[in-house]
Amino acid sequence: MNETMKTILTRRSTRKFKVQELPEAELEQILQAALYAPSGMSKQTWQFTVVKNREKIQLLAKAVEKALGRERYDMYQPQVLIIPSNQRENHHGKEDNACAMENIFLAAHSFGIGSVWINQLQGICDEPAIREILNGFGIPADHVVYGMAALGYADDVKAEKKRNGKVVVVE
Repeated sequence: MNETMKTILTRRSTRKFKVQELPEAELEQILQAALYAPSGMSKQTWQFTVVKNREKIQLLAKAVEKALGRERYDMYQPQVLIIPSNQRENHHGKEDNACAMENIFLAAHSFGIGSVWINQLQGICDEPAIREILNGFGIPADHVVYGMAALGYADDVKAEKKRNGKVVVVE
């Protein structure tokens, strides 16, 4: 099996992270993978905001907790949070960001770094308390956050799960 397929087939979501810094060189390569994701009509109207300060990540988590009424919400306390955002008027922005997120997850896994998709912001990113934090992170006001990538070294290793789904081949 080639390395790409091995990475795809062995990646799992991580919901518990160690308190351990990520190497800057690896983080840069993960971000490069995001930038090389496909985008509709090659518009590339995204921005990737990298939050490396755990206190700022928890500030956002607390605002999400309050906005959604989710007690003790902490985004799994990652070491790094990558927040892809995209221009509101880009009709392919959500799909573009999803492609970038997958590249982020696969690149992270190839370095032994765990990841999980955080999707709570899509419906609440324009609520005043949330938007104030996003503005403070430098995320443009005309951008929507469809999902975020929480990264860190896994403190919980997931066993392989049986995959469900259906493949239909038409010849």
